[in-house]
Amino acid sequence: MDSAAQEERDLLDVKQTERSLLQRRNSLTTSLQALLDGLSVVVILLTLLFFLHGELTTHYVILAMALLGSMSVIYDRMNIYRHHGTMTKKAFKLLKAWSSAFAFLLLLAFATKHSETYSRTVIGLLFLFGYLAQVFLHFGFRLLQRHMVAHEANTNALVIGNGALARHLHHRINNNPWMPEEIIGAVLTADCKEANESSADTELPVLGKLQDIKALIKRHEIQTIYIAVSLDSSPMIQQIYFELLNENVNIHWAPNIFALNLINHSVKELAGIPILTLSETPLIGTHLLIKTIEDRVLSLLMLIMVSPIMLITAVLIKTESPGPVFFRQERTGWDGKNFRIWKFRSMKLHTEENGEVKQATREDPRITRIGRFIRRTSIDELPQLFNVLAGQMSLVGPRPHALQHNIEYSKQIEAYLARHRIKPGITGLAQIRGFRGETKELEQMEKRVKYDLEYINNWSLWLDLSILARTPFSLKSDKAY
Repeated sequence: MDSAAQEERDLLDVKQTERSLLQRRNSLTTSLQALLDGLSVVVILLTLLFFLHGELTTHYVILAMALLGSMSVIYDRMNIYRHHGTMTKKAFKLLKAWSSAFAFLLLLAFATKHSETYSRTVIGLLFLFGYLAQVFLHFGFRLLQRHMVAHEANTNALVIGNGALARHLHHRINNNPWMPEEIIGAVLTADCKEANESSADTELPVLGKLQDIKALIKRHEIQTIYIAVSLDSSPMIQQIYFELLNENVNIHWAPNIFALNLINHSVKELAGIPILTLSETPLIGTHLLIKTIEDRVLSLLMLIMVSPIMLITAVLIKTESPGPVFFRQERTGWDGKNFRIWKFRSMKLHTEENGEVKQATREDPRITRIGRFIRRTSIDELPQLFNVLAGQMSLVGPRPHALQHNIEYSKQIEAYLARHRIKPGITGLAQIRGFRGETKELEQMEKRVKYDLEYINNWSLWLDLSILARTPFSLKSDKAY
């Protein structure tokens, strides 16, 4: 049988399997903790109703079911039961998840016109005591887990490879109190380039080469092997796997995809096949729906609020210099599709030399008096709310640059055009961190792109709201002119 036919048969076998490839560890403990969270909420609600309301009505039963349902979905999406950071971070993350579940509940109540049915005192106390009870339970559960893990004997593990990923695995596993496992050293492959990078003070000792691994497994009673080789060493994984198959050890492969510039990376399963997503827009499925609702609702409210300012600005622009009130220019948007951006005109009418688009500079003679004020205060950006309503832009996202600047910087900065994997925004993470206005040096644009990609990789509704709240304070920067 030729290799192509064998590969097709292997794929057919994969498709026929009914077992999910994406498994979650500690499913019993996470299920127990989730059950305790749900019970605590129900008990608190029943207690409050007993003392403050006197009876349990059908409306409160529906409320409890809706709250538990929203908790199960939101807590799972926010990895509440798979977070092992500090207790402070856990408490803050739990507060965001609990607040999101409650926000959904309130929206549902208003949408169904039942908000007046429920006691505000009961709802307020349920939010407060429900959160405190969950923090107490998570803290107690963590102490119990630590006690149980402390009494378990650590098993020995080896890592194949000695690069940055191997050292990272060694550090995270050996310093994780929840894993009763210890990586005692590394094994180098024949073409392991990382061997030259090792130093005497490296915490990850090299125990031998790949041909020694079976002896090392017996000598150190190894139970787990982690394969963490560089991308160019990946072809040997099949050989390593079959050599270790009869050694009765657990084998884990950590593909070193982090050597790449990843954009919103993830691990998925498609028709029984594991998929490593290296680059993907975060605006898919419910994420796109949430961001669309956020943009349309908030931009409409903002337009109503700032309409007097926009009207006064339009009159002042028209009075000071001849020409249109608005300036429109071609920009690149989501997934590389061009659109025409709206801005208040802040410059005198002029023709660019040789068609070159020149960034505004300090004391730029092209800028009018009113133009200088609206640029410094970012009032010139307010018409972009129409771009947001039209779906061409978002309130928050990477700032859209002129087409010529995209061509110029894409040749000098790696992954520069990857900032188009999400809708461009009126404000963004780079802007609130001080990178707004003119970019004189290439390094400034590199940092702006870095923050744009950080935003794409960490997008959430909470991040958007945080950036919007911090944007007014970033307007004090003297880089805008």
